[in-house]
Amino acid sequence: MEYTLLDGTGIRVSRVALGTWAIGGWLWGGTDVGDAIRAIHEALDLGITTIDTAPVYGFGLSEEIVARALREKRVPRDQVVIATKCGMEWDDKENVWRNSRPERIRQEIEDSLRRLETEYIDLYQVHWPDPETPIAETAAVLAELYRQGKIRAIGVSNYSVEQMDQWRAVAPLHSSQPPYNLLDRRIEADVLPYCREHGIAVLAYSPLARGLLTGKFTEETAKFPPGDTRARESRFTGEELRRNLRRVEHLRALAQELGKTVAQLAVRWVLDQPGVTVALWGARRPGQIAEAAGVAGWVITPAVRERIEAILREA
Repeated sequence: MEYTLLDGTGIRVSRVALGTWAIGGWLWGGTDVGDAIRAIHEALDLGITTIDTAPVYGFGLSEEIVARALREKRVPRDQVVIATKCGMEWDDKENVWRNSRPERIRQEIEDSLRRLETEYIDLYQVHWPDPETPIAETAAVLAELYRQGKIRAIGVSNYSVEQMDQWRAVAPLHSSQPPYNLLDRRIEADVLPYCREHGIAVLAYSPLARGLLTGKFTEETAKFPPGDTRARESRFTGEELRRNLRRVEHLRALAQELGKTVAQLAVRWVLDQPGVTVALWGARRPGQIAEAAGVAGWVITPAVRERIEAILREA
């Protein structure tokens, strides 16, 4: 596994982090707690020391599973980096909305500390910008938690350049978590260069495009259980799905030439982009994270990079 320091902090992170959205089950058609714990243990055995979660992932369930897995594995607290989030609220009917008001965040940090069975959060991130709450107010309360030692670093997720600018006028900003993969490269236009310029770590989520870049789907198998929102995503349906599957098949052939899987090629590509610090690899059952062992220790050459670009253009 490869490791680096989170920019502007003394926090040492694994460059592949375990993403636990699916472990919470919400929007993924449910989860199996035993499988989820074994998946976390598998990630730890691979040397993955960074785990990214959030309260809204299963309405507290993901955080609780992470805590249980670490407790059962007897992982020393200073040997794991726990990243979680705030700024979302829900009701008992699973209606979800954004809420980054200071009073909500002060409640959320205490709830997360309890669920995660820890005295501090390594990286605390605002999950989505809240249009109803001034960014300065949200930034100020995270700065307060930072000074109190309840969090070791401050991050945002899904924020634009303008929103990060507003944040940095009030509080430190150590990381940004945007979606980024071979099929979704929007951040290359603004967020990624901004973070490079200002020394903000980038934790890229969905580097496998919610499973599309694992190479495990066909038109016949791209079917999802009730509650799994991929069934409604355009990239998993119709002509867009067929186009993406053609791309994946060409990428798979290229990966095989390198002695890698298409998933390993996709995540290595993300990690090799200038300014990317961490790629979040999601898993909710054993075996789904095992390929991460083949991501470290090599880089994509300029010639291979050109072939990837040609595949994305032509397929």
